[in-house]
Amino acid sequence: QVQLAESGGGLVQAGGSLRLSCAASGRTSPAMGWFRQAPGKEREFLAGIRWSGGDPVYADSVKGRFTISRDNTKNTLYLQMNSLKPEDTAVYYCAASRLLYLLTRAQGISSWGQGTQVTVSS
Repeated sequence: QVQLAESGGGLVQAGGSLRLSCAASGRTSPAMGWFRQAPGKEREFLAGIRWSGGDPVYADSVKGRFTISRDNTKNTLYLQMNSLKPEDTAVYYCAASRLLYLLTRAQGISSWGQGTQVTVSS
């Protein structure tokens, strides 16, 4: 089973940028992605990608502002977040799944990271 550890969260002003990282160790899964959960809300899929390549998948809420990428040599997943808004404030999680389409539905998740807090001030 893959172990995941996120980093890079913090406090940023609206309009700013952050880059999150997710280091994967152990037996990695084919698909990886990012989710977030704001207080009182359900966990929300943001972006997903396969280690093997292919086009990433994004939720409409972040398309054009967030970019998911991976570094296979470092077993690390990234989420570049630009033009941040106060409504982006949440705990951000990375996740692993055997299939990308399952991951986009928050199904078949084999591992979750511990989460990293992102706070966007207005």
